Amino acid sequence: MKVVQIPNGVFAENCYLVVDEQARECAIIDPGEEAGLILHKVEETGARPVAIWLTHAHLDHVLGVARVARETGASIWLHPADRPLYDAVPEQVAWFGLAQPEGGPLPAPDAEMVPGQRLRVGQLSLDIRHTPGHSPGSVCLLGPGVAFTGDVLFAGSIGRTDLPGADFETLIGSIERELLSLSDDTIVYSGHGPETTIGRERAANPFLTGVHRIV
Repeated sequence: MKVVQIPNGVFAENCYLVVDEQARECAIIDPGEEAGLILHKVEETGARPVAIWLTHAHLDHVLGVARVARETGASIWLHPADRPLYDAVPEQVAWFGLAQPEGGPLPAPDAEMVPGQRLRVGQLSLDIRHTPGHSPGSVCLLGPGVAFTGDVLFAGSIGRTDLPGADFETLIGSIERELLSLSDDTIVYSGHGPETTIGRERAANPFLTGVHRIV
């Protein structure tokens, strides 16, 4: 598995390419604002995009979906609990004063993220874990030694819980149930910021150690 991290946009969101170099196929996780940059990085890999996997539907993670899907033909995957957020992206964009999605309105998802289901690209596979708390339909994608956590878990922090549909205790429960059960050397690829490991966050993340708890 080759992982290409693509920071982009005003929110410095991390889009990721998950590449099977032998099969020359890739999946695109959370194509954010800069669709042109993401498509350029895809082209550099020489791999054929087969899927767009969305960890959740906040605007900074989906604004590039329309153009990327149109130019690659990749199928779009989203957890159904985040479909209302996805459909409300024009309202999210207006609230932040940003430009509407590049490439026009977001196309309807082609498939639902089902917890326990296994996603495949080439010979690679990742398991879907439902991890609500930052948004109702947030998911983490787990592969051998890696976890793509969207905005659930960051290096030294966790996702925001002051947004509609978010809840702090739900998020902490999701992290403890689905992520802290992983081995300490699991690499965490977050939706913002640098990569980290489960062990590092277990030991030092103030939201997980109890140093900083929101009541």
